[in-house]
Amino acid sequence: MMKRIRRALTNMSIRYKLSLLVVVTMTLILLVNVFMYYNLNRITRQMDEIYVGNVKLSELEDSLDLVQTSVAGYLNTKSTDSLNDYYVAEQEYEKLLESMEIKATDSQLKLMERNIYWMSTNYLALTSDTIEAKRGRNVEKYKDCYEKSGQLYNYIKTYITSLNGYRFRSNTESYAMLSSSVGYLEIMSVLMFIIMAAFNVMLVILVTRNITMPLHELSLAADKVSAGELENAPEVKVHGMDEVGVVTVAFNQMVNSIPGYLTRLREGMEKEQLLKEKEILMEAHLKDAQLKYLQAQINPHFLFNTLNAGSQLAMMEKADRTYDYIQNVAAFFRYNVSKNDEVSLEKEIELVDTYIYILNVRFSGDIHFSKEIEDEELLRIQLPGMVLQPIVENAVNYGIRDIEREGKITLSIYRVDDNVCISISDNGIGMSQELISSVLSGEYDSLTIDEEESKKGNGIGLRNVIERLNIYFDNKNSFDIISSGKNQGTEVVITVPFTDEES
Repeated sequence: MMKRIRRALTNMSIRYKLSLLVVVTMTLILLVNVFMYYNLNRITRQMDEIYVGNVKLSELEDSLDLVQTSVAGYLNTKSTDSLNDYYVAEQEYEKLLESMEIKATDSQLKLMERNIYWMSTNYLALTSDTIEAKRGRNVEKYKDCYEKSGQLYNYIKTYITSLNGYRFRSNTESYAMLSSSVGYLEIMSVLMFIIMAAFNVMLVILVTRNITMPLHELSLAADKVSAGELENAPEVKVHGMDEVGVVTVAFNQMVNSIPGYLTRLREGMEKEQLLKEKEILMEAHLKDAQLKYLQAQINPHFLFNTLNAGSQLAMMEKADRTYDYIQNVAAFFRYNVSKNDEVSLEKEIELVDTYIYILNVRFSGDIHFSKEIEDEELLRIQLPGMVLQPIVENAVNYGIRDIEREGKITLSIYRVDDNVCISISDNGIGMSQELISSVLSGEYDSLTIDEEESKKGNGIGLRNVIERLNIYFDNKNSFDIISSGKNQGTEVVITVPFTDEES
């Protein structure tokens, strides 16, 4: 039987196992309580019924005494109250007689009860005749009836006393039997509780063992797997297809698939690492090519104009100024054609100074250029080459060249938190917000939409500068163009990070 129960519990879900355990336990407790309640209630009723007959006989005897007393009282007083007492006592006595057994029977007790009933009937008839004779003042008759009723009263009372004694002895034996039955019931109840408790304990052990044993085996295997001992992790035995069994099957499949998964993961990581290295190398080559390509886009138009101005100056003056001019032009183009992937801010400012010098020679000193440097330490930061000169060139060509007032360009270097700000501002014709948005979005490469005018530049437009700054600083920089409107001038602000190494 235990094997059948264990087999049935094996494939049952844990929820049903626990539910079955609770239901069986509660059912057993309920059955034992119902059994105890039924038997105790039955014995209690029997014990209550044992002395009911004695109580009724005692009440009958008291009622008989009351009838006899009320008759004597009426005979002595002949008052209305005593007559009413008699009638009340007579009715009560008759009511008690109606509950007595009067059927023919072989039982001595029942036979005595039947005799009491008939004698009581005759007695009541005699007492009634006595009362009537007394009321009719028939002295001889009421004395005779009263004497006969007194004799019958004594017989009835003797019978009642005898019957009460017999009943009491019989009831005492029944009470002893019921008391012993209560003792047996207590012993049986204790035995039933012990049996029920033992069965419940056995059932709890069986159910919990059926649940916890597979979990214990699974936890041991999981500990080995978590410790990395895959080769020492045995396949967990599946005891049944409950929730634990389903988890065990999945665990075994997982353990068996882990070595293959690790192999595939290792191979994938190696391939990913190789591809990443190739991608980094390609990206480095691409950035290098982009920088070289962007820096190689120099407009020969500017070279022609500057050299032409130098030759004219040489013919006219044949002086030291020509030497200085040619030296600056040579330095300017030497900077352009050299490999300037990364230069200091100080070098970039020197290039701007050279460029302004050349322009002032060309345009008779019409360009007023000033510098405001907050800290010389800021000039040590590194940035891509040819960044500031194109911005200054745009400020000259499209900002101050055609204005009637004196043109001014200001270069400011200052620090804001962990950033260095490079500001190039002019007092030229300014820019509209629409044009600023177009330039920053890359829609236009220079500060003009006139194709002929754009030829005046050196070919390295603002978009070129923005792209090289983004590549160099990995988009950690910012490039802003600020203008309040027409004839309000323009300010270009480059913000680049200032690292601790540079500091």
